[in-house]
Amino acid sequence: MSEPLQIISLGAGVQSSTMALMAAHGEIKPMPDAAIFADTKGEPKAIYKWLDWLEGELPFPVHRVTAGDLRADVYDSFSEDERIAAPPFFTGKKHSAPVPFRNSTGGVLRRQCTREYKIEPVTKMQRKLMGLKPRERAGDRKLISWVGISCDEAMRMKPSRERWVTNRWPLIEKDMHRHHCLEWMESHGYPKPSKSACTFCPYHSNTSWRDMKINDPASFAEAVEMDEKIRGGVRGSDNELFLHRSLKPLAEVDFRNAEDKGQLNMFNNECEGMCGV
Repeated sequence: MSEPLQIISLGAGVQSSTMALMAAHGEIKPMPDAAIFADTKGEPKAIYKWLDWLEGELPFPVHRVTAGDLRADVYDSFSEDERIAAPPFFTGKKHSAPVPFRNSTGGVLRRQCTREYKIEPVTKMQRKLMGLKPRERAGDRKLISWVGISCDEAMRMKPSRERWVTNRWPLIEKDMHRHHCLEWMESHGYPKPSKSACTFCPYHSNTSWRDMKINDPASFAEAVEMDEKIRGGVRGSDNELFLHRSLKPLAEVDFRNAEDKGQLNMFNNECEGMCGV
């Protein structure tokens, strides 16, 4: 049996970028055969700029794969009434509900985008790199998938659904948290990566939304546009939809922190950005 392929699942955020660069430095072994970045076409422009730079720093190829433009597919679904792999939009009142129940909420839509726009394109490329034809069984061929999860995200660790893939978490092996990744990047003279996620991802924390609004107004404008367009609901949901869990229009949400409001920060701490990478 041949040695398994070593493939990095590259999100291009802090953790996965650090993991890839550590491998390039020989600090995580063996040297990966390749990395795969699944592109939803909805990342901030800074991520694509970062990825262009990162590719030049790595001694192994980075394969960019895509299942299409998630933002465009969501927009197209409104006019064509087609099924979409929906992001987990927050659900507000039902359009058809009687007046006394207009404030009832339905929670959140089932997240389908990750599987169809991230996992499936990566799996397809993994199979291609292994030389597998469509529907061909892997047999005794194996693949090790490196996943950039740090110790502070250990609850996200899950085995692969593919029998021929074994997930590996090198940052967990090295007992590294997100702040260790940032320290490693700084100690090697590398710039700090941006947060990797679709601009319109409902899982953004208030800290992330605030940072985007202040430092990346173009991405925030894209998110506001999406938030407004989904208000009428999507196929399969008769609820008003929102990007923010408060069920308020994103443009109207107050993301200011205590210091923004003129209150004293008695601990003199900065947010470490632990809510999302």
